[in-house]
Amino acid sequence: MPLILENQQNVVNILLVSVRLVAASADTCGGKAGSLGALLRAGLPVPDGFVLPFSAYRAAVADLATDRPDAVRRALETRPLPPGVLDAIGRGLETLGDGPVAVRSSAANEDTAATSAAGQHDSVLAVRGLADVARAVRTCWVSLHSWRATGYRDDHPPAMAVLVQRHVDAEVSGVMFTPTGPAGVTGIEASWGLGPSVVGGTVTPDAYRVAADGSVTRRIADKRTRLDRHGGRLVTRDVPPGVRYRASIDDATAARLARLGQRVVATLGGAQDIEWAITGDRLWLLQARPITAPLPAPRGASAAPLAGTPASSGTATGPARVVRGPGDFGRVRPGDILVCPYTDPAWTPLLRVVAGVITEVGGVLSHAAIVARERGIPAVLGVPDATTRLDDGATITIDGATGAITT
Repeated sequence: MPLILENQQNVVNILLVSVRLVAASADTCGGKAGSLGALLRAGLPVPDGFVLPFSAYRAAVADLATDRPDAVRRALETRPLPPGVLDAIGRGLETLGDGPVAVRSSAANEDTAATSAAGQHDSVLAVRGLADVARAVRTCWVSLHSWRATGYRDDHPPAMAVLVQRHVDAEVSGVMFTPTGPAGVTGIEASWGLGPSVVGGTVTPDAYRVAADGSVTRRIADKRTRLDRHGGRLVTRDVPPGVRYRASIDDATAARLARLGQRVVATLGGAQDIEWAITGDRLWLLQARPITAPLPAPRGASAAPLAGTPASSGTATGPARVVRGPGDFGRVRPGDILVCPYTDPAWTPLLRVVAGVITEVGGVLSHAAIVARERGIPAVLGVPDATTRLDDGATITIDGATGAITT
């Protein structure tokens, strides 16, 4: 059992044991860990790991007299870990060896059929050693009460399990949307290095469409940066000019990914939003969750002078609000069209306010695009120099189905 309670002199002593990822279920370990556990049990290529279940988080907040996010964050950051948590982490790390690990959120409302919570909770990559993993666990717990997470959800904070997996030093990574029917198309986005560049929208990825017959069409992007592990930290580097427009995966690999996606669907059921990585010739599955909002129906490229990739359907007209960083957040008003370099997940609360969003980089499978579709607001991504070509305050119209922007 993950949790044993012993009440003695009004003191609850909590003994916690970690759960092997292969045994994880959504009801005790969250949707992310539960899905990965199911994939492991089906023999699919998921990095091994373990989970600190909901019971560990609940023990950490059990005696708090408030649910105010700022107070809960302070408590989680400063008070000792519940009894048994360090031992549970240590035992789990022993099963994974001495290499770096990824410490990832697996909240109760995350990766469900109703809400993706895409990018709303923290993950910490390239972590090594008991002390640093313990700090990363705290980081995941605290992120449940962050500004972006509370801005995303409408209800009280759920519980947070934490997943610890072997870190994958990806040469190429990306996201895949499986089709909704047997004759549908698999959508894949890919770029160099680790996955946060693609899911976080900080790079415009290559885009592939794999038809049911295995034929592949592709659009190769200008992939200017990549994220890699360097020792115990992550480093963003410029991609050499000769590599920026090189295809990150070939058509055979795209078709191979699509076939792997169908195996995920057969295991989990329903269309899936899948994060994947490649090391050498090996494919890895890092995450799988139900698709919560469909992609815009494909159309031909817009002939408008200013256009980008359609990412979320609908049209909106309003004042362009150029936002280059958090210092500009206070200038955003209801009905504005957000114009920004990219939409970091920390910017998600703005998507509850604005009427539409335009970015200079990013792909349609990124976290921000997913949240825009969940919110039902139009989004156009990958518009070069949008923050300088559009005047702050000017009235503009965006069409999230065609990618057109008119002034």
